[in-house]
Amino acid sequence: MEVIKTLENIDFKTIYQAFNEAFADYDVPEMSYEQLLQMVTRRGYDPKISFGAFMDDRLVSFTLNGLGMWNGKTTAYDTGTGTVKEYRGKGLAKRIFQFAVPILKENGIEQYLLEVMQHNTKAVNLYSNQGFEVSREFDYYVSEKSKILLNDKKLNPYVELRELSLNDFSEPAAFLNHQHSWQNSFDSIHRGINHFKAIGAYKNGKLIGYGITELNSGDITQLAVDSKERRKGIATGLLKALFEIIPGNSVKVINTIKTDESTKQFLNSFGWEACGSQYEMILSL
Repeated sequence: MEVIKTLENIDFKTIYQAFNEAFADYDVPEMSYEQLLQMVTRRGYDPKISFGAFMDDRLVSFTLNGLGMWNGKTTAYDTGTGTVKEYRGKGLAKRIFQFAVPILKENGIEQYLLEVMQHNTKAVNLYSNQGFEVSREFDYYVSEKSKILLNDKKLNPYVELRELSLNDFSEPAAFLNHQHSWQNSFDSIHRGINHFKAIGAYKNGKLIGYGITELNSGDITQLAVDSKERRKGIATGLLKALFEIIPGNSVKVINTIKTDESTKQFLNSFGWEACGSQYEMILSL
């Protein structure tokens, strides 16, 4: 019989080993210890509200939760749920969830947020059966830089691109089309701020656009232009600048709003097609 408990006193090396075991047969590259730690830190990982199922002291199933504010409410965010292959189909994820909910409530958490691949119907059904409801749909884009056909359109001479400090920066309202996903939010960026770089576009000294990337992962986390300055090549200029500072050849844009036609058309214009889609799901506690 398994033992389910929080991960508060569990060494992260144990979590890392279980994570890679759980996702070994998935079509995703294996993460290094540093990459996994960076990912969960960005997403707000809190071991006190994260949970695992142990068989003979071996971590075989887990839910790593982040903690933060979302729409003005204290929120737990599922940064990663997985089960080692030989222990799947035994209801462990469901039992971990049922164990977790009372503890989340005791800690004053008002809602539970997650994202799940739409093609993972087993997981979608599990969450739906536990009361989660779809709040939004996202697309995600992953490619080699060399396959993205950035055009040769020149940036207008009145626009200057230079590095932007993220320490005190938050998005101006004129740049905001919609609320960012949890992992693309400024809260998440600031949790892992040392891993991010930002480029700003300036006109007469005023910021009119910016792009942010997580360097090691090649994740273009945010790309935005003032609504009054769009369709002038500024976003393309920023994208080119981000490509230049991303060290590897892999780039990705995760969690674009499926109904955001302007973003879709912008990415498609460079031959960048969506690789898949996710549901954002939320449960009131």
